[in-house]
Amino acid sequence: MSPLAAPIARALPQEPALGDYVALLKPRVMSLVVFTGFVGLYLAPAHLHPVLQATAILCIAVAAGACGAINMWYDRDIDALMARTRARPLPAGRMAPGDALGFGVVLAGASVMVMALALNWAAASLLALTIAFYVFVYTIWLKRRTPQNIVIGGAAGALPPLVGWAAATGSVGLPALALFALIFFWTPPHFWALSLYRAGDYERAGVPMLPVVAGATETKRQMLIYTLVLWPLALAPTWLGIEGWLYGGAAIVLSAIFTALALCVLRETGERWAKRMFGFSILYLFLLFALMLVDRVPTGLAG
Repeated sequence: MSPLAAPIARALPQEPALGDYVALLKPRVMSLVVFTGFVGLYLAPAHLHPVLQATAILCIAVAAGACGAINMWYDRDIDALMARTRARPLPAGRMAPGDALGFGVVLAGASVMVMALALNWAAASLLALTIAFYVFVYTIWLKRRTPQNIVIGGAAGALPPLVGWAAATGSVGLPALALFALIFFWTPPHFWALSLYRAGDYERAGVPMLPVVAGATETKRQMLIYTLVLWPLALAPTWLGIEGWLYGGAAIVLSAIFTALALCVLRETGERWAKRMFGFSILYLFLLFALMLVDRVPTGLAG
């Protein structure tokens, strides 16, 4: 190799490993998305063959992974500036941008096509909407332009229960919309808790997260408001008759803890309670949806 060729070769991305492709899928984010989609399918007033159920969940998982891959392709410049994301395959130079984009586009197309052919076009259309909203509305349009990026963009993460419900029924029912609303209003306090102690990262990357634009105090106030809004939304499945009061009682307790943490965050000047609130927010949503599986009321499934 010539002296000039060596630096060029070192600058080229390495051959990506299997783990790099897995990282593109954002598996930790995907797991919660897939779980909420499964709960939507499980609560729907229709019976699907187990193979079709598994196919629907697989399509939701693949679509979530596609969103992660395309997001990492588009955000590779700002990911390189943030400590939390600079080790990802693209900013770390382990993968060429075109490989990540192609991987994401193929997964997106395959997930929608299989959902349409194996289940129904209503579920496939909602899945396509989920991908398009996350990529074009949140990632490309909102994320770098407005502190409301998480508020509006959160709709993409709230759609999987609707996709699961539609996969089983071919339509969208009121209970599924209640699940959508629950995740939609949970998203801002969840991500704002993270952004409070990662504000420096977002500021360096030029991402207008609420703590960067409006300051920590206003962010904390907004977080508290959203946790209060979650109280009736968390109880909606019980009011609609698809869940019993085992779930309802737990929803009250969990929502009270979430609000209490928001109050602690509001009063503190450091980062300890923000980190705790972020961790609990994931547990909060997981436990609510897990309890929906446990306390389901079959007679209340009206569609």
